Amino acid sequence: MLHFKGCRHLKQITQKCLSRIHVKTDKHPQLFLSRTFALAELRKSWHSIYSLVGDKNIILMGPPGAGKTTVGRIIGQKLGCCVIDVDDDILEKTWNMSVSEKLQDVGNEQFLEEEGKAVLNFSASGSVISLTGSNPMHDASMWHLKKNGIIVYLDVPLLDIVSRLKLMKTDRIVGQNSGTSMKDLLKFRRRYYKKWYDTRVFCESGASPEEVANKVLSAVKRYQDVDSETFISTRHIWPKDCEQKGPTKFFSEAVIEGLASDGGLFVPEKEFPKLNCGEWKSLVGATYIERAQILLEKCIHPADIPAARLGEMIETAYGETFACSKIAPVRHLSGNQFILELFHGPTGSFKDLSLQLMPHLFAHCIPPSCNFMILVATSGDTGSAVLNGFSRLNKNDKQRIAVVTFFPEDGVSDFQKAQIIGSQNENGWAVGVKSDFDFCQTSIKRIFQDSDFTGFLAVEYGTVLSSANSINWGRLLPQVVYHASAYLDLVSQGFISFGNPVDVCIPTGNFGNILAAVYAKTMGVPIRKFICASNQNHVLTDFIKTGHYDIRERKLAQTFSPAIDILKSSNLERHLHLMTNKDGQLIRRLFNQLEEEHHFQIEKMLVEKLQQDFVADWCSEGECLAAIHSTYNTSGYILDPHTAIAKVVADRMQDKTCPVIVSSTAHYSKFAPAIMQALKIRKINQTSSSQVYLLSSYNALPPPHEALLERTKQQEKMEHQVCAADVNVLKNHVEKLAQNQFI
Repeated sequence: MLHFKGCRHLKQITQKCLSRIHVKTDKHPQLFLSRTFALAELRKSWHSIYSLVGDKNIILMGPPGAGKTTVGRIIGQKLGCCVIDVDDDILEKTWNMSVSEKLQDVGNEQFLEEEGKAVLNFSASGSVISLTGSNPMHDASMWHLKKNGIIVYLDVPLLDIVSRLKLMKTDRIVGQNSGTSMKDLLKFRRRYYKKWYDTRVFCESGASPEEVANKVLSAVKRYQDVDSETFISTRHIWPKDCEQKGPTKFFSEAVIEGLASDGGLFVPEKEFPKLNCGEWKSLVGATYIERAQILLEKCIHPADIPAARLGEMIETAYGETFACSKIAPVRHLSGNQFILELFHGPTGSFKDLSLQLMPHLFAHCIPPSCNFMILVATSGDTGSAVLNGFSRLNKNDKQRIAVVTFFPEDGVSDFQKAQIIGSQNENGWAVGVKSDFDFCQTSIKRIFQDSDFTGFLAVEYGTVLSSANSINWGRLLPQVVYHASAYLDLVSQGFISFGNPVDVCIPTGNFGNILAAVYAKTMGVPIRKFICASNQNHVLTDFIKTGHYDIRERKLAQTFSPAIDILKSSNLERHLHLMTNKDGQLIRRLFNQLEEEHHFQIEKMLVEKLQQDFVADWCSEGECLAAIHSTYNTSGYILDPHTAIAKVVADRMQDKTCPVIVSSTAHYSKFAPAIMQALKIRKINQTSSSQVYLLSSYNALPPPHEALLERTKQQEKMEHQVCAADVNVLKNHVEKLAQNQFI
């Protein structure tokens, strides 16, 4: 067997070795189901398999023409270690002939087998290994390599590879038969690269080998440093002693716990990762799935979810369940206005963009020995999206994860209510509450913070509580992708050049959607202004204009746009935390004051800082209906009421010096009575099903939503529970459902 030993240990490329994870016990130390302990044990297991200590190898993988050999030599020089090129140092020395001669001699299938055997017969330590483009197609040899190294995927844009191969005068590669184009074969091979990599280096067009080598070293350092990407509460108070480490969580823990123990929301301790201009430009021609994989890999450490597994989740989430292959397409409406269509998922609202993925993230992160009960408050769309998303988990996961969604019994549209109730399944239930969304959301937060109740559930039923509202980081993070993707689509369609600014206008209630756009900007998307659009419940608009968040004299109004019928905006807390440079003490004071006195005021300097990026206004019910009517008359496009509110505010507040992307958060079919009233269609007293079918016959844009039409065909009326507006009554429902599901 060939063996290569490197000159130095690879741990030299890190500034510190893997540190021990500190386990913080729960308030109920007697419980074997402690969430943090279970997570720590999982992470220890992960370290024992994947951590780079001692004489591990850096293994460069990618298609022919990716620059593996050149980059490998540069890394070897930087580290002072052995560099192995599989083509030159292994295969040709083993076969005593060139690789091209061998391929011509034995053909594709035999070549792959003999190439794999040659790799199986060599070992190396502390080295940089440049694979051939076809090595990943042989499973046994890749497992052999993976045991002793980290596999780095050099992801080069397809068109760059094709042009490089032409310059290299490479007219045939392994697996290419007559009639198969080089481009098609390279696309086919990508599935193998995605299967094996531990970390990806995104090689934008024009990046030099030196730049790629530095990216590889940074990627390996990040991969090793499993404790570097942690989360804190928005109410975390930094210790005076800078060397003293405050309480932090990993991504997995933030997703599982949902709400921080001090009542705050989890946010990254460090800044969001940034993409450079070249990296963004290389994503212009990418699919939504490819964009999601690149962006989310940068935000989720592989110690929490391995990159290849994350890629599988993303492909599952945004595959067959979306009616449009573009997932979140951008449509030109008129003038400088563009519609970001976020309603092509299975339940017809923007919530699907996160809730088709979030359940898979959650199921991966939770310890295998625990049962979890997801509590959700919904103002309309979240309920059915959560129930649908978690119903798509595999059988084993559905047996240990259950969902309860609480919705205002009389505060959602008839169609939304039927959709929520009709989405109940073997691991998900809907409970109507005789109150409004704010009560539902506040009650869930109180339940999470009741340590006696959560401890009781854990002891009696082996059940841990979590959330799937946008207070959960795993729910909010995927929303960043569609804001970035919308900008890239405008570039791809030729409406703007990369770097030109855009404004975004978003109907806003709980502040999660617009906050995701803020995070997209921090990653490098050139968004100029965030336009916050409110309905008659315009507490956010007033706050952005005055800095005074005041709900003392407000009574929640029921409107045509129920998803933003909200007075307590949870995710505003995250934005204020970001804007105040992570001043947890201030955030704690402000939101405790909101809870106790129902208002707070931020200082003038912060108001001015807020208004540098945000503008806001609100829209009356009459203006909403008029916008639906006029837009249909001029363009044949039907806006749902939430989108109509955003359009009214965009018309009023945007200066037309750059494009504005209006987020369309739901398909109009979900609000048929309002649409029929706006379009002055008679027979408004029809059933919701017949109203949806009537609207679908109008041949309007966007086309009818097939999944929503199918929902109207459900003949069987499902039962659901209804409860009083009392947090103790909600607790009783949670306990009974946990007992029935898990005992």
